[in-house]
Amino acid sequence: MKFVQRRNTFSDSSSLWGNHAFLLLWGGRSISLLGTAITNVVFPILVYQLTRSALLTGLIEVCVSTPYVLFGLIAGAIADQVNRKFLMILSDSLNVLFLGSVPLASLLHDLWLPHVFLVVFLSNTAYVLYDAASFGAIPTLVGRERLVQANSAMEGTFNMLTLVGPSLAGLLIASVGPALSVSIDAVSYAFSACSLFLIPRVLLVHHEQLSASFHLPALRTSIREGWQFVWKHPLVRIMTLVGMGNTFTGGAIQGLAVVYAVRALRLAPTDSFVGVFFAAGALGALCASFLLPLLVRHVPVPRITLFSLSLTALPLLGLVGVEHILLAMTCYCLWNVCYSLTIINGISLRQQVTPDHLQSRVNTTARMLQVMTMPLGAVCGGFLAQTTSIRMAYLTMALGVIASAVLGWSSFLRRAAFSHVPL
Repeated sequence: MKFVQRRNTFSDSSSLWGNHAFLLLWGGRSISLLGTAITNVVFPILVYQLTRSALLTGLIEVCVSTPYVLFGLIAGAIADQVNRKFLMILSDSLNVLFLGSVPLASLLHDLWLPHVFLVVFLSNTAYVLYDAASFGAIPTLVGRERLVQANSAMEGTFNMLTLVGPSLAGLLIASVGPALSVSIDAVSYAFSACSLFLIPRVLLVHHEQLSASFHLPALRTSIREGWQFVWKHPLVRIMTLVGMGNTFTGGAIQGLAVVYAVRALRLAPTDSFVGVFFAAGALGALCASFLLPLLVRHVPVPRITLFSLSLTALPLLGLVGVEHILLAMTCYCLWNVCYSLTIINGISLRQQVTPDHLQSRVNTTARMLQVMTMPLGAVCGGFLAQTTSIRMAYLTMALGVIASAVLGWSSFLRRAAFSHVPL
């Protein structure tokens, strides 16, 4: 199981950290992730500053999530047919152009809201290509015997940067404004592209695999097998369904975090404390990544999901009621602990019960289904915040995860959690 294996991940790190090609990939990706952590805060603030609209601010989450839903499976097919190194460099280069256009338009006093939405959508579409290519690139660089170690290094770095990035974003916004802050992310992608260019490996799949996987009928059959496994396996099916309710609520809470900070906590959109508020959420996700390996040693995986879903509503109620920023940050952090536990634990279970030859298709299918609910939650939450209040929107959107908790406790998941049903 993924999270149990990580205990011994760094027992012999010299071979991984002595791998020059992996260090180039990890270093460039780390810099670009820091830039992404900054713009994850900057873009909602920029939209809210331009519009003062909770609904339009929530639509940013739609632009972030939709590309994976639309292009995830296609990107995976492309990544198996081309030089993955080239595809990753292309993705980074496109992001330099897309993101660089925002500060340029701002300096020319020609920055419009549709431009911002288009850049967010295109940037995340380019990222889907990078993400698909990286699934095959990392095993090629480090070998299967160091794959868990390499993925753990990537994930740990990402969690740390999502903790640091929002605070840096708050400082940048306070000093140069949100539009110019986007230039940092554009530069970070340029660094990533350069580091990939220096990798001597081609990262191209074997030619005999190309003809077998490129035909459209074979692709449709492959996708259908993944869908069938997700639907027919009782644990995977119910974990996916309850995860959809969790991400529906999460789309609203995360998508409207800037609106909450401004309207509920009475912070200015350019106040550096807005970035600190985002950092509190990142801290919760980081805590969840450390907490889960400890929990799975003693608690059945389905039981963890039942309790994390059930507890998620409590910090949300706290966010609705508190007014002091430190209390709000505490509630936001605790919500993200529960929210992230449910997501990561679901991935863990799917990997445990899915056969090796279906791992990618099953996990991609379940991930797409859950990602689909995030923009829906963001739009619904934005509409409620626009027509009522941000606190009422948060209270109402908590119903998504509450419904998931009720479904989980009344389903096969409860029997699997407490009756030692074999996974």
